[in-house]
Amino acid sequence: MNRNPVLDPTLQEILQVIKPTRADWDTRITVLDQLRNVLQSVESLRGATVQPFGSFVSNLFTRWGDLDISVDLFSGSSILFTGKKQKQTLLAQLLRAMRASGLWYRLQFVIHARVPILKVVSGHQRISCDISIDNLEGLLKSRFLFWISEIDGRFRDLVLLVKEWAKAHDINNPKNGTFNSYSLSLLVIFHLQTCVPAILPPLGEIYPRSAVDDLKGVRKTAEESIAQLSAANIARFKSGSLRSVNRSSLSELLVSFFAKFSDINLKASELGVCVFTGRWENISNNTRWLPKTYSLFVEDPFEQPENAARSVSRKNLDRIAQVFEMTSRRLASESNRNSIVGVLTAPHISQSLVRTTTSLLQNHHHHANGVRNPHNQSRPWNHQMQQQQNWSQNNNIQNPPYWPAPAGPRPHRPQQNWSSQNNPRNMQGQAPPFRGQRPVVTQAQMPQQQQQQKSQYKNGKQPMTNPPSGSSQSQGHIGKPPGQVNGVSFARPGAPISQGQRGQMWRPRN
Repeated sequence: MNRNPVLDPTLQEILQVIKPTRADWDTRITVLDQLRNVLQSVESLRGATVQPFGSFVSNLFTRWGDLDISVDLFSGSSILFTGKKQKQTLLAQLLRAMRASGLWYRLQFVIHARVPILKVVSGHQRISCDISIDNLEGLLKSRFLFWISEIDGRFRDLVLLVKEWAKAHDINNPKNGTFNSYSLSLLVIFHLQTCVPAILPPLGEIYPRSAVDDLKGVRKTAEESIAQLSAANIARFKSGSLRSVNRSSLSELLVSFFAKFSDINLKASELGVCVFTGRWENISNNTRWLPKTYSLFVEDPFEQPENAARSVSRKNLDRIAQVFEMTSRRLASESNRNSIVGVLTAPHISQSLVRTTTSLLQNHHHHANGVRNPHNQSRPWNHQMQQQQNWSQNNNIQNPPYWPAPAGPRPHRPQQNWSSQNNPRNMQGQAPPFRGQRPVVTQAQMPQQQQQQKSQYKNGKQPMTNPPSGSSQSQGHIGKPPGQVNGVSFARPGAPISQGQRGQMWRPRN
């Protein structure tokens, strides 16, 4: 495949716009805190916990992504079944409390869905939220996607690009008969399993059964058993000495992704996408998928034999295939940057990138005539875009600890000695430090502890604070923070992920 020299840098520009900033994480943490406050006013939900899941937990959300939330009932250590009728009743009570609070709008109760949900938008942050009850299955699937993303970083970039592309072409809306975001993520996994050489293994090699079926008995035991087996298998795959390494660029993988599914409407009549085995499966030979009642079958590997693409209609499947084919053809031949941006993104992102290019060209012209910026340096693309769109209150804020470390040699960081005392358990704790503007304080006025924390931030580290005994930080079902689990590193090298910021990033205990 001939590489398009314009495509790779253009994809990186798009990613810099759509990847979440620290402010985007903080905003969602604030929304979760607001929901926790509402729960306290509902008698039947007191003692329940608020747990994010979906793309926010798997780290596959864009700056404009929705927030999936599960209200976990206080049911002791055992996994108990909550009936659909009970979920509907509890959500109706929560709906009344949220309406009374005045902090939410566009409240919609999807009562007869397979999983009843409450759709709301947070009043100040404008974040769309889908709230469900005891969605342990969603939590588990989110963790799996996060673990998979740590095998190869190209997976996350591809998912973000594909989701943005699908929204731009109106094929990422299950209510209108097209893909949901979860099924698009599974298609990306399938592509990375079937490219040559393969980048990801069949998911049956990570967990050999339908993981949801093993969510029974004592919750902590079940979750840690699933995590330990998955971690061992991921380590085995990554350390395989005979495994060929795929060095395809992001642009090559994206172009081949669109080409692979450009005739998906024709394949779908006989074949289904199975990421558990990592290959196309004949529907007529798979008794679990019969009788064939769907236009497209993308098996959910963690809840077999459910169809993750059950919302796709026959009429829309033909249109979806046309969008795949058109995009594949345009990306393979197009060399104009703005045209590529227009194919892959929605208008608001296209316009942003065009304005960014114009601004940079003007800066370059002024620099050539002796006009330099105050620091005598060129500005990175992401700083330019933040300044143009005012997406961040503080352009000089450091990359938060859950961001990837910059390219190049990374300093050695000693392993944290995590104990039960200083382990931030979930996102119910305090928000990350340095939120918004701060008053100027001189070094002499700064207490010694704050000086030490400031010094740690300058060195790229985040100070650790011990949660008070009995606080919400010491509750939940998360377990050990990121680090080495059976030889698998679930945190990005050189950039540990804070539990209080990541959320349901649960690991097994040693």
